[in-house]
Amino acid sequence: MDDLLSQEAMKIILFAGDARVNCKNALVATEKNDFDTATKEMKAAKTNITEAHKIQTQAIQSEMGEDVSPHEHSLLFTHAQDTLMTIYSEINMANHLIKITRQLNERLRLLEKK
Repeated sequence: MDDLLSQEAMKIILFAGDARVNCKNALVATEKNDFDTATKEMKAAKTNITEAHKIQTQAIQSEMGEDVSPHEHSLLFTHAQDTLMTIYSEINMANHLIKITRQLNERLRLLEKK
């Protein structure tokens, strides 16, 4: 496998992994009703997953170039893409859970005022 492709795959995995940690931190903060921290962590997750996606897109576009020969199949790159997509899903679910938790907290707050 091409060394450059291996390096790019590892970058994708590392950025996506960092996004997963941010996402987990946001959910832990949400459990504590710390929505400021949750918001910061989700912003960091979005930044990290976007970086991973940029690297993936560049690798795919470079392979599609006319003067570049296609890379051999890379299990590591496939794993990187799988990791990226899995964590995208985790981020989407976390965003929804945080939103639902905020709404429930607001409803409870309004009920307590009555």
